[in-house]
Amino acid sequence: MRRTTCARLGLSALLVTGSLALGVTPASAQSEPTPSASRLNALNAQVERQLGADSAGTYLDRKTGNLVVTVTSDDAAERVRATGATPRRVQRSAAQLDAAMDTLESRARITGTSWGVDPRSNRIAVQADRSVSARDLARLNRVADSLDGAVRVTRVPGTFHREVAGGDAIYGGGSRCSAAFNVSKGTTRYFVTAGHCTNLSANWSAASGGAAVGVREGTSFPTNDYGIVRYTNGSSPAGNVNLYNGSYQEISSAADAVVGQAIKKSGSTTKVTSGSVTAVNVTVNYGDGPVHGMVRTTACSAGGDSGGAHFAGTVALGIHSGSSGCTGTNGSAIHQPVREALSAYGVNVY
Repeated sequence: MRRTTCARLGLSALLVTGSLALGVTPASAQSEPTPSASRLNALNAQVERQLGADSAGTYLDRKTGNLVVTVTSDDAAERVRATGATPRRVQRSAAQLDAAMDTLESRARITGTSWGVDPRSNRIAVQADRSVSARDLARLNRVADSLDGAVRVTRVPGTFHREVAGGDAIYGGGSRCSAAFNVSKGTTRYFVTAGHCTNLSANWSAASGGAAVGVREGTSFPTNDYGIVRYTNGSSPAGNVNLYNGSYQEISSAADAVVGQAIKKSGSTTKVTSGSVTAVNVTVNYGDGPVHGMVRTTACSAGGDSGGAHFAGTVALGIHSGSSGCTGTNGSAIHQPVREALSAYGVNVY
């Protein structure tokens, strides 16, 4: 099972270049979080490189603005201080949390469930949607209870689902999705989106019944949820995300999200919504197969947002995968970490 502890275009919220709109759309200009997303994600990457499995996870303390690194030894705590981050001693190591997830994977893989690391509680946060039967919930709770407090199970409204919908935006296979980010390899331009979208069609257009603007060059779902489409109409779209208010957010780098970090999601249905990261290394058991190594957030989303952009300031974070719905302004949007997709296809945001 894959583990990843830790736009100027969109496929239903397209970014505009010439006659093509692909990206994430406006809704109030995006201001950099404090600390800046780029500094936070750079420090997080540094800590992960230096500590590896010696940390049980990191998160942003929203009150102090400090990156907190959970550790189980004095030596690791000293190494954290040397990076400028704040160490916090916890009970469970990364290996213990991974073992708990392995147990869930082998004994409680139930459609309608999701689990991932919540470093703030030093536990695995499990969610069960309304489709999980009383019998299956009892089984899930028995497995959780056997793991010495390492797992917390909660019910969530709605059902976990991939968010593809019919409508007008970017089209493929009779469905609508959203594009995440424009990327490049040399002089060749592409966009990345959700793999469950690129599974549907080899050709994508910017309007219902319109001419194809791109052709699929890669797709991965389930297990992962990313795909890549190469522009075939000669366009060279900008590298920004649509804020759906007449403005766009420039994207200059990509990073892995940090628990506690403020993010925005841009998609063709719900436009721009805001939230924060609540868990990483998340497994989601969709009805047509599990995905691993995802990120859970509180952003709202709906059908047609699949493939859209999750970002913080100028930093690309993820490709929208799905959710269990949204209540008021509190959602459960899941994203595929974008860096994994960039590495798989050898491309970069620009």
